[in-house]
This record gives sequence, structure tokens and C-alpha cells, in this order.
Amino acid sequence: MIMIKADDHSGYMQLALDEARKSPPKATNFCVGAVLVDLSCNRVLATGYTLELPGNTHAEQCCFMKLADQLGVPEERLKDVLPSEMALYTTVEPCSKRLSGNLPCVERVLRLADSIKTVYVGVMEPETFVNNSGKKSLQDAGISVVRVQGLEAEILKVATAGHNNT
Repeated sequence: MIMIKADDHSGYMQLALDEARKSPPKATNFCVGAVLVDLSCNRVLATGYTLELPGNTHAEQCCFMKLADQLGVPEERLKDVLPSEMALYTTVEPCSKRLSGNLPCVERVLRLADSIKTVYVGVMEPETFVNNSGKKSLQDAGISVVRVQGLEAEILKVATAGHNNT
């Protein structure tokens, strides 16, 4: 069992970064990690990382898909079975557009807006692939977006593994 003190945002972001390190480097993806926490009992419900599951899967997507599988519900029905006070920690701002045609991670988070009150991010998404408006979309829906300081350089190093950095 993962033991991180409540409100230890750096600890949870470090856990998300540890997840991101599991992502296979790829020139067309950021290596991202995500952690979903039940704030009522300070318990990690699920973790995920980029390309953890088959397909062009993102970290938040994997996190939600694994939790849905664990709870025996389709991902679209997670909102019906989740606690009312959750936080999502993700190393990179959730995407608002997917070039692959998959559902953007922001839309997946918005489906859980009654439960996810805050999204903690390590860095805002670089505009390498798309112009992201994830933060604005989340804030417009009443979800707080909070930057966790201190790991930015390491997050970007991990996120861009496999990219041609010339």
C-alpha cells in the first residue's frame, strides 16, 4: 500500500513521475504519469502511464480504464461509483485534443467533475503536438488546476524521452 501524507502534493507528484518513467519513449507522445486519490481517506485509487494499456493510451486514460475494470463498470459509468472528493495528479496538463482521434483526457476528467475537485499538474503541456486548452476547460467546469512546483525539469526530461531534441 502506498503511504503518502494527505496534502503532500510533491509526494503524489513524485509518484506520478515514477509512473511516467514506465512509459515507453516515443517521438509522438509525451511520457506522462497519473495518480487518482480519494481525498476522504487519502488512498490511491489508481495509477496510469502513457501507453500502459493497448492502443495509443494516455496516462489519465489508463488510470480511469484500470479503475473502471477494477470496479466492474464501463469507464463512462465511473462517475456513478466514485467517491465525491478526489484529486488527480498528472505530470503534464491533461490533453484537450488528440490527434489519434481518441477521447481527450480533459473530457475524461470532465465526466468525473462531480468527484474530481482538483487536478494537480507538474507542467503545462508543451505545444509540441497541439495547442492545448486543458487547464481552461477544467477551470470552466469548476475544477481547480494547481501547479505542483519543484519537479519541472525532471518531468520534462521524462516527458520528452524519445523526442528528437535538436
